[in-house]
Amino acid sequence: MIQNPWKMRREAIGWMVFVGIIFMCSCNNSDKQIVDNNSLTVNKVMQQPDGSISLHVKKAECYSDKVNPSTNTAEWNVFVSKSGRFNVWLSSATVDTINLEYKNTVMLSVQDSRLEAQPGIDKVVRNSSDVNYPYFRADSFMGSLYIQDTGLYAVQIISDKILPEENVNERGPASQKTKLLSVFLTPVVR
Repeated sequence: MIQNPWKMRREAIGWMVFVGIIFMCSCNNSDKQIVDNNSLTVNKVMQQPDGSISLHVKKAECYSDKVNPSTNTAEWNVFVSKSGRFNVWLSSATVDTINLEYKNTVMLSVQDSRLEAQPGIDKVVRNSSDVNYPYFRADSFMGSLYIQDTGLYAVQIISDKILPEENVNERGPASQKTKLLSVFLTPVVR
């Protein structure tokens, strides 16, 4: 049986187009994976040699909601090189050293671990280089959490005191009595 040469050509071209489409789709997927992997390292924070982790809101990926500021979020990608139990401290810039005026609790998420607390003033730092007049820096102990493994973690904090820079600049620095500055994770030493 001799087949029609035109029919064989059409089938061959059809198969080549099919293979080409498969090849192009697979190439596009690998490009998306590279972009996703690079986006994880954009605001990557490394753990310090002493085991502490410093997360500054200014260096975070921030999301804000003007209608419901209690869902304002700051996110970091943190590379943990030494796992273990960590004490979590919040640093706030405040005008009032008696009441921080957090309307809602602050929630910190590290992978599957969550820590939620209503910040109080545990320590006031005068003349801190982190804040300008009329603010003082107030540190609040939030609790402790355990990070079991080393590696890259997405760390997220949700609070109504995570303020977008444009809001602070528009209203002036003293219009907000309190704003969240940073989160510190310090290793618990036995």
